[in-house]
Amino acid sequence: METVLSGKTKRPAGFFFQERMVNVPMEITEVMHQQLVLDMDWAVENAEGGEEERKSLDFGAFVRLAPCSGSGGGGSGVIYKYFEDEVFATNAEFVYAFEAPKMFEGEEEEGMCSVIVMTKTGHRAAMKDMAKMIHGK
Repeated sequence: METVLSGKTKRPAGFFFQERMVNVPMEITEVMHQQLVLDMDWAVENAEGGEEERKSLDFGAFVRLAPCSGSGGGGSGVIYKYFEDEVFATNAEFVYAFEAPKMFEGEEEEGMCSVIVMTKTGHRAAMKDMAKMIHGK
């Protein structure tokens, strides 16, 4: 993780934040992620600040902080809040989880957060896997 965030890699790392309602249809979720890829590609191609800005927008890795919970039963796995996070984790360079602090007074249990670190190639592979899962192709 230190290497990913050090700034010493060929391409910068980007944080991948998302929050949406859990019951958004999978087809719409896929389109949201496709649009993110299109937007990132457009930003790189149309950077007005020259080569330096273009390089700063051409992310080589993504860090996703994914809300999740423990799998229960004494297992070491996690259950992701959003289905696509499991797809991203499957295509990640590495994944680890930690207990997140309580956000509000009176919360009964602490949540967990999974850190998913994937390359641009891994992200694009995850997008293909997501399409297969949704469309069966």
